[in-house]
Amino acid sequence: MSYTPELVAELEILALFNLANTKEGLKVHHTAAPSAIAAAQRLHDKGLTTLNDGGYLTSLGLDAAEHAQSLLTILKVSETA
Repeated sequence: MSYTPELVAELEILALFNLANTKEGLKVHHTAAPSAIAAAQRLHDKGLTTLNDGGYLTSLGLDAAEHAQSLLTILKVSETA
């Protein structure tokens, strides 16, 4: 399995969610990059968010966002080491 541009765009959206406050959602506006709009739709289609333009994380989405953000933290630490 490889990281496609579509998967990277989805990870970028998941990285935007504030995990410290699950009552805080996300809105991907119609003026956003087409790749971000499409990624938000795919996340919704996969059951990770409540709306096709963001919304709130579902239970599965929260798990995915936690993993995505943890991975980014690990990789960023590795870059500076």
